[in-house]
Amino acid sequence: MAEKASTLLLFGATGDLSRRMLLPSLYGLDSDGLLPDQLRIVGTARTELDDAEFRARAQEALKEHLPEGFYQQGIADRFLARLHYVPLDINDPAGFARLSKTIGDPCHGVAIFLSTAPSLFKPTIDGLKRAGLACPTVRMALEKPLGTDLESSREINDAVAAAFPEDRTFRIDHYLGKETVQNLLALRFANLLFEPLWNSAHIDHIQITVAETVGLEGRADYYESSGALRDMVQNHMLQLLALTAMEPPTDFNATAVRDEKVKVLRSLRRITEADVESHTVVGQYGRGAIDGEPVPGYAEELGRDSPTETFVAIKAYVDNWRWKGVPFYLRTGKRMPTRDTEIFIQFKDVPYSIFAARGATTRPNKLVIGLQPEETISLHLMSKTPGLDREGVRLREIPLDIGLANAFSEYRRRIAYERLLLDLIEGDPTLFVRRDEVEAQWAWIDQIRAAWREKGMSPRSYTAGTWGPSAAIALTERDGISWHE
Repeated sequence: MAEKASTLLLFGATGDLSRRMLLPSLYGLDSDGLLPDQLRIVGTARTELDDAEFRARAQEALKEHLPEGFYQQGIADRFLARLHYVPLDINDPAGFARLSKTIGDPCHGVAIFLSTAPSLFKPTIDGLKRAGLACPTVRMALEKPLGTDLESSREINDAVAAAFPEDRTFRIDHYLGKETVQNLLALRFANLLFEPLWNSAHIDHIQITVAETVGLEGRADYYESSGALRDMVQNHMLQLLALTAMEPPTDFNATAVRDEKVKVLRSLRRITEADVESHTVVGQYGRGAIDGEPVPGYAEELGRDSPTETFVAIKAYVDNWRWKGVPFYLRTGKRMPTRDTEIFIQFKDVPYSIFAARGATTRPNKLVIGLQPEETISLHLMSKTPGLDREGVRLREIPLDIGLANAFSEYRRRIAYERLLLDLIEGDPTLFVRRDEVEAQWAWIDQIRAAWREKGMSPRSYTAGTWGPSAAIALTERDGISWHE
């Protein structure tokens, strides 16, 4: 069992992620008594603050971002007392020396959360090494983006590995902290009902959708260097695909789970120049309306024309025994009609309907796993409608819905980062991404981007508030399939 951290060091402690997610998550853990009693939280950033000023900013963040009624002054006082702050310019060795003095002996349980621009990863890690803050017990968590392609990802991982070996490196994909994502494993591997059917003999196709209603939201520089493929597909969506498609691990531990995920990622069929036009669609939103309110197009928000995609749809295949011939349709975009993240699994229809002669039509069963805005599991089954059937049997599809908020109403709904921060503090890497996973993801994504360049593919325009370019509809309907909306 790994030693629990006694100090959590937060880089970028005055940034938006810290205010909206990290500090509220740590407060939530403290309110439940899950943080080690002696844990200190040391924040660092370029902003010149002292401890009192940082605590005041943290208190404002808690009041603004915690759920209504969750903030309690007594708990807040206890939590804020844990907070300390050291201003740091990454290029100033004296700053790292001050940081080292504040932390003390790092060999007694230090966990570092690094949320900075990728270009600052190497100088930050070099500074930590020089200051003696990279001893053999220190753990390092890395927030994305981890590069822009396979080559840059390897450069970042090499820089990290020079000070923090793989067993002490925790790469974050916050989707893996979501309860429903973890529930996907429970649904598959704790219920005999599903796993025997979880294969190409019984499943027709799978759809994974991550739809956002927002536009740039002040992230223009990042998004211009990323685009939808690298921002969403490379990490979140491929992780969801891997968890959906993986073989049963031998145990629920970091090595077994991640071994099975990487097998899936390496089995993804490469999309090449020959099939990129038939297997992918790229789009960019123009002006339109969201919830009845007019919104500008991407180029208008950016202030110039751009070739960056804000929408991607992909038809993918996992070439292994379990999934041979089953298409996985991935779709993500900004300025969609609704905010929605879901995994949609359509089973095959019954091979022969005994009700057809009585005028009844069957539909394939469906399993819908919703991640946001609400965490839900819905199983769609065929049922007979009430009646005496004098004019034939009538069948209707009915959903069996499990709203996790209702099913577990006695439990507080947690921020995804709560689980990840607690696992970092306790040293459990199961829900973090291993280097070979990241590189397998990048290898697949780089192939798509190379094929786009070779074919000269550019984003098709779609109206904000719609489900992307019309070509995305054709992507599935060529196979006799409609997107689940």
